[in-house]
Amino acid sequence: MEQLKRLESGIEGLDALLKGGLVAGASYIVQGRPGSGKTILANQIAFNHVREGGRVLVGTLLAESHERLFQYLSTLSFFDPSKVGAEIQFVSAFDTLESEGLDEVVKLLRREISRQKATLLIVDGLLNARSKAETQIDTKKFISELQGHAAFAGCTVLFLTSSRLDDGSPEHTMVDGVIELGEELFGARSVRRIHLRKTRGSGALSGLHECEITDHGLVVHPRLESLYSQPSLPDSDSMRRIASGIDTMDRLIGGGLPESSVTLIMGPSGIGKTSLGLNFLSQSTPEAPGLHFGFYETPQRLRWKAHAIGIDMQSMEDSGALHILWQPTTEGLLDGLGARLIKAVEEKGIKRLHIDSLGGMARVATGTSRLIEFFSALMSQLRAMGVTVFATWEMRDLFAAEINAPAPELSSIVDNLILMRFVEMDSELKRLLSILKMRDSFYDSSLLEVVINDHGIELTKAFRHAAGVLSGTATSATDA
Repeated sequence: MEQLKRLESGIEGLDALLKGGLVAGASYIVQGRPGSGKTILANQIAFNHVREGGRVLVGTLLAESHERLFQYLSTLSFFDPSKVGAEIQFVSAFDTLESEGLDEVVKLLRREISRQKATLLIVDGLLNARSKAETQIDTKKFISELQGHAAFAGCTVLFLTSSRLDDGSPEHTMVDGVIELGEELFGARSVRRIHLRKTRGSGALSGLHECEITDHGLVVHPRLESLYSQPSLPDSDSMRRIASGIDTMDRLIGGGLPESSVTLIMGPSGIGKTSLGLNFLSQSTPEAPGLHFGFYETPQRLRWKAHAIGIDMQSMEDSGALHILWQPTTEGLLDGLGARLIKAVEEKGIKRLHIDSLGGMARVATGTSRLIEFFSALMSQLRAMGVTVFATWEMRDLFAAEINAPAPELSSIVDNLILMRFVEMDSELKRLLSILKMRDSFYDSSLLEVVINDHGIELTKAFRHAAGVLSGTATSATDA
């Protein structure tokens, strides 16, 4: 099967959406309201293209001066003023459009394409051309003539417009692709979106995807469930067991956690979920490093907590056995977090991963409708990468007769499920741990008391003669 030649955009995440980049020699409309990021996207592609040896012509149909544009672009890391006037030529066609019309604009741009030997043409201000056209036929003719000459010259074309064109508009019917940029409000938060509305002759990741503008320009975060609808690697077939960090637990679950499995610890705040995760990470080595991906404790507070239970995280970090990635839950994008996590796992060769917590990741989501699909894709990809995951989820109630699943169907996408509760017994508050699920493995279902001290975590079978333990208020079995 023949593959179409691609022009890589150089925009993080966009080439993944386009499944390799823009089709070389094709024409695209980039549309969105003012401020949506069209000009940044186009110029980012332009400067990347010249770094790859291409030549670019930018024809503007706007009244805005190029000097003002350069002033704004200079704040972004991709902007290289040494390329302007050399590999990238900026031509203002506004006066020609106003005084002589569309035909003369076409002639001007055709001359400049040939003179510049351009392999990428950007036409900024398609709305102005549309308003100058007397009929729809004139608009189609303008686009058609530019497309024809550009295709003959082997030149890819980007038309930028601030109007939202309908799918049946003449512009849409003539171009090969339509990229739409937008912005939505979720409460007080504003989230940028990108949507590939049309991609002729090319596969693409459909739907809405989050993006953001940083000091490096536009960054696109493809929806994880679309990017990894199938894991990028074959699933691990390892039958090995790895230590959980607590000897008693390893004996109860048949020798340790299954390698490349996902374990979820559910429990209220303060029950010891993070401490359990730190014990799991304490078994990391430089050859099989671990990663703490957290949202609550800062790295320094995490080191103090680990030290309190006898774990020297600093020494592990110094040896390369352990890495810490921390991000606050105040701002962020869900798919951006997923991409950051997978990138860190890949770059550092992570084999043990502690996510503290899945609830922290969920808090940055703009809605709950796709959380299950997101977590399912994330966990499947991590399994395929040979990572053993230890994740936590905070339950709301300290004491409750009912146990609520952390999210609809979330427990079904993890391999192992462990519940932690506070129990009031004989006027004392105790910690309880119960193994609810251990996929493809036998396990001891006894209710265990958790004791956390400066030597670590101890598990004992302390509720043999008690009833109603999981309700949070235990009574003696003889009394019951």
